[in-house]
Amino acid sequence: MTEEPAPKTTVTQRAIEQIKAKLASGDLLPGQRLPTERDLAAELGLSRSSMREAIRALTMLGILEARHGAGVYVTRLEPSDLLETFGAVAEISRGETLVHLVQVRKILEPAAASTAAARITEEGLARLRAEMRAMERGTTSEEIVGHDMEFHRLITEAAGNPVLSAILGGLNNRTFRARVWRGYEEEHVFARTFREHEAIYRALTDRDPEAARIAAAVHIGAVEGWARTHAEEDES
Repeated sequence: MTEEPAPKTTVTQRAIEQIKAKLASGDLLPGQRLPTERDLAAELGLSRSSMREAIRALTMLGILEARHGAGVYVTRLEPSDLLETFGAVAEISRGETLVHLVQVRKILEPAAASTAAARITEEGLARLRAEMRAMERGTTSEEIVGHDMEFHRLITEAAGNPVLSAILGGLNNRTFRARVWRGYEEEHVFARTFREHEAIYRALTDRDPEAARIAAAVHIGAVEGWARTHAEEDES
């Protein structure tokens, strides 16, 4: 009985896993040029078509990059690049999925604020204060939300964990439009946001990790309530 060939998707997945294994072992390093498609396929015992599909998939994930006329290279493998796909999911999410994403932010952002309370510099505090004042002077929802995003980015940056920064950056940046609409739709939402930011800032200034954690949780909890209300409206 003739053995049926493995489905193409399975072979392609095997190619992807083998390239990832070479990255994990250090056989391929950030910034390194891959062997030619033909040579890599021969080395791994795969067809060129499967290798081509694997390279295309890993390029979409930000692991590899094709340089016109120069070949295929391993990217820097920075968290911000590798989590770009996650950010795109956050950007287009609605309904219950958006609620779940805000809940992830509610778990991570208080932890970032708590860590930042012990690490943030005086310069970092001054930059936070400047963003708060710029928010209060803002005249459009887009402008205010832009400074709000920078406020949160500075706190996460101060926590000193690039993976955490990349995840929260995706959640914050990619929900920009939703947060702009929240500003248009909810009366007095920005005044409440200013007060919540002030509480976070005071906790950071006092170098109080627990107070920073609580203040950030209260702030994101308000966003979660808004997201849940809109999810229920989408379902009705």
